[in-house]
Amino acid sequence: MNARSARLQPAVEQAHQKAEDALASLAAQQQQLAKAEHQLGELQRYRAEYAAAGAGAVSVAALLNRQQFVARIDQAIAQQATEIDRQRRRMEQMHGHWMQAHARESALDSVVAQHRELERRAEERREQAEIDERMQHRRPR
Repeated sequence: MNARSARLQPAVEQAHQKAEDALASLAAQQQQLAKAEHQLGELQRYRAEYAAAGAGAVSVAALLNRQQFVARIDQAIAQQATEIDRQRRRMEQMHGHWMQAHARESALDSVVAQHRELERRAEERREQAEIDERMQHRRPR
């Protein structure tokens, strides 16, 4: 007889694989977010250094060039901040997917554990019934 817990095992393995895949995706997204945050920090440091270094501009043209360059850096900073927001939303989505996959995996593990316990008890009852049966047919000495 094919035990119910054994029949459920492929579903448990699939749920486990989905949870692992979701966790790997979440980890990759966290790395992408960290990279984007690092890039933003670099842009902000570069802007601060460039703005501080240009305090002594000599001509109007040099000053205008410096202002235009700082404006482009500011634009890059704004774009990077938008990218970070997008990456955070994506990470939250992936976290939700992982939570769902993990919950499903845990639920299936619990169901299989319950079935194994029921199967164990049924086996114990069967063995006890066999022992009782043998004891009834045993001849007294």
